Amino acid sequence: MIDKLELPIERIKETTSTNTYLAQLCKENKAKEYHTVIAEHQTAGRGQRGNTWESEAGKNLTFSTVLYPTALEVKNQFYLSMIASFSVIYALENYTDGFSIKWPNDIYWKDKKIGGILIENELEGGYIVKSIIGIGLNINQKEFHSSAPNPVSLFQILGTGIDKMEVFQKILSGIVGGSLFLENDMDKALSVIQEIYLSHLYRKEGYHPYRDAKGEFMAEFQEVEPSGHLILKDEQSTLRRYAFKEVEFVL
Repeated sequence: MIDKLELPIERIKETTSTNTYLAQLCKENKAKEYHTVIAEHQTAGRGQRGNTWESEAGKNLTFSTVLYPTALEVKNQFYLSMIASFSVIYALENYTDGFSIKWPNDIYWKDKKIGGILIENELEGGYIVKSIIGIGLNINQKEFHSSAPNPVSLFQILGTGIDKMEVFQKILSGIVGGSLFLENDMDKALSVIQEIYLSHLYRKEGYHPYRDAKGEFMAEFQEVEPSGHLILKDEQSTLRRYAFKEVEFVL
């Protein structure tokens, strides 16, 4: 699919953040849809909570791509996150199993984090007019030295190195395919995309520990709304609704 569409893929040696680099290209009108920037080294990668992303130069995938949706309402913007998340999962499942999506869009192998996604949207008149999707994925890094509590790489899982560009091609193909599905058959796509995302969620069954502003509690997953809000049910059968950053998983 990538070759047929002749997508613009720009490889650079180093940048602070591929999202920031691509956003500047967009500002200068130099980035068509699916323009993708992939960096050998990202010196200040950003995560959803403002955390930095540790990535050894040349070992991992750090890239961003831009979409220009034509009819995606702001209330449905989380579907772009869903597409990106399960595109990564599908790519990784070519190598082994055990992968899941930790809400909203961290990529896990068992109880360890192998990747993360940062999506930055531009809104206009109630619609998404631009979306930059940044993905960081640990591929061939053998050791981690940051304070991150639970990193893992594909190399550590498999015990061997992997062609990271092969993984990249699979992920980008998934993102392109998902976004085209969304553009061409919106109603059907919304249902299918949500179903796929929910089926791959981390801790989607049983009671698990969480922490919010009031402290720790046990709860079970109920749903993720199209807006991206997480709905949990605690041990008192009370439903709790959370936006990004309002609740965290206790690992």
